[in-house]
Amino acid sequence: MSTPPPTPHPAPEAPRDVVGVGIGPANLSLAALAHPLTELDAVFYEQRPRFDWHPGQLIEGTTLQVPFLADLVTLADPASPWSFLNYLKAQDRLFPFYFAERFHIQRAEYDAYCRWVSDNLPGLHFGHQVDSVRWNPEHDLFEVDFTRLDTDGDTALGRTYTRNVVLGVGTEPFVPEPLKPLAEAPGVPVLHAADYLDARDHLLTAGHVTVIGAGQSGAEIFLDLLRHRPAGRERLHWLGRTEAFAPMEYSKLGLEHFTPDYTHYFHALAETTRDRLVAGQWRLHKGIGTDTIAAIHDELYRRTLDGGWPDTVLTPGVHVRTAGRLATTKVELHLEHTEQGTRSRLTTDAVVLATGYRERPLDRLLAGLDPYIRRDSHDRPKVDAHFRMVLDPSVTASGCHLHVQNAELHTHGVGTPDLGLAAWRSATILNTLTGKEPYPLPSRTAFTTFGLEPRPHIPHARDEKSTGPLTPLADVR
Repeated sequence: MSTPPPTPHPAPEAPRDVVGVGIGPANLSLAALAHPLTELDAVFYEQRPRFDWHPGQLIEGTTLQVPFLADLVTLADPASPWSFLNYLKAQDRLFPFYFAERFHIQRAEYDAYCRWVSDNLPGLHFGHQVDSVRWNPEHDLFEVDFTRLDTDGDTALGRTYTRNVVLGVGTEPFVPEPLKPLAEAPGVPVLHAADYLDARDHLLTAGHVTVIGAGQSGAEIFLDLLRHRPAGRERLHWLGRTEAFAPMEYSKLGLEHFTPDYTHYFHALAETTRDRLVAGQWRLHKGIGTDTIAAIHDELYRRTLDGGWPDTVLTPGVHVRTAGRLATTKVELHLEHTEQGTRSRLTTDAVVLATGYRERPLDRLLAGLDPYIRRDSHDRPKVDAHFRMVLDPSVTASGCHLHVQNAELHTHGVGTPDLGLAAWRSATILNTLTGKEPYPLPSRTAFTTFGLEPRPHIPHARDEKSTGPLTPLADVR
C-alpha cells in the first residue's frame, strides 16, 4: 500500500467533514480509526516531510513507558488493521515478537510502526504547513489556509473548508529562560535533548558534559553517556530541579490515573483544584522508570570494582540561576541548591537540556478564531468533555467544532500526553463527529472510585444542547 497523491481541495460548497492539523501519534490515531468510516471525509496536514517521533531521542535500547497495547488503535478497536500486532504480521515478525516476550517495545520500533501506518494510510498530506484556522460566518464553515512545501523549495498556497477541525500540533522543546540565549546562539554547546543523537559524537568526546533534567530523558541520556565514556574519566554532571532522582509511579492502582474514569473525574473538578493537582502529580508522568534507575546504579557500581569512584556528580534539588560563555568553548552555570540555599558555579564543555516539552502555542494559528474562543481565568481555552474547544454559540449552533489533542492538560489531566489514552480520545472525537457510536466506549475502566459523588455521566455529544446540535453527517451530504 502507498499514500495516494493529494486530491484537489474542495470548494466551499463541498467542504470536508474534518481537517486534522498535525500528524503526530494523536492525529495519526484519529486518522487510523477514521479510515473505515467511509461516511467521514477527513484530511490531515503536517508540515514535516514525513512522520518522525522524537528522532533525536531514539537512543538504542530505550523503550516506551507504556505497553505495546497503547498503539494507535487497539484500546478502541483491537481488530483494526492499523494495530501494532498487524504491523508485526505485515513485517513477518510476529513470531519473533512472541518469543521475545516484550510488553514494552523499543522507541525506535514504535517510531517505525507509526511510519508504516503513515506511509500506507490515505488522506495524510505531509509537507503541508497549516498557517491559520478561521471561522467564516458567511458559509458557517472553518477556513484552513496552508502552504504546500515542495522538496525543491517551491511553495504553493491552498485553502480547505471544513465543518470540523482537530488540532494535533503536539509539543515543542522547553528551554529554561536562563539558558535560552546560549541555546539559541550558534556554535555554543548547549542543546535540548530533542537534538541529542545529532550531537552525540561530539558529546562523547567533550571534556566535561552536564545533563540538566531529572526525568526519563535526562536519565537515558546520562546513562548513554556514562556507558560510552572511559572509566575513571567520565567527567559527567547530572543535575535536576526535583528533590530526588525519583522513580515514576508505576503501581497498578497508580496507573489508574491514566484511565478514562480519572479523566472524567478530573474534568469535572473546579479549575483551581485541577491546577493544583497537575502541579503535584509530576511523579505520575515525569519520574524515571525503575529499570533505568537500576541500570544507572549498576553502571556506576561496575565502575567501582577496581577501586575508586566514577568521575560523576549526581545532584538533585538544583536549578540554574544564570548561565554564560566562558572563553570561547566553555559554559559557566550559576547554580542554586533549593534546600540548602547555597550557590555555586560549574564550568562545563557541553550542556544537554533534558527539560521536557511544552504544549505548542496556538495563538498564531488560531488568531482569526480568538473572538470566538471561550477562556478560563488563566486565559487558557476551555475544553469540554468531548475534547472540543468551547466556542461562541454562533459557531457551534451550526454543528461545527474545533477539537484538540494533547493540548488539554489543564482540563483533562495527566493522561493528556499519555499514549495509552490516544485511541480512546480519538474514538471519543469520532463518536462526536459522526453523531453515532462507531466505537463503543467502556462504561468503567478503573477499580478506583475517584470522589464520593457518583461517576460523572458524560452525555453523548448529540444530547448536549448547550453547544449546539450535531448534524448527522448523512444529513449534510
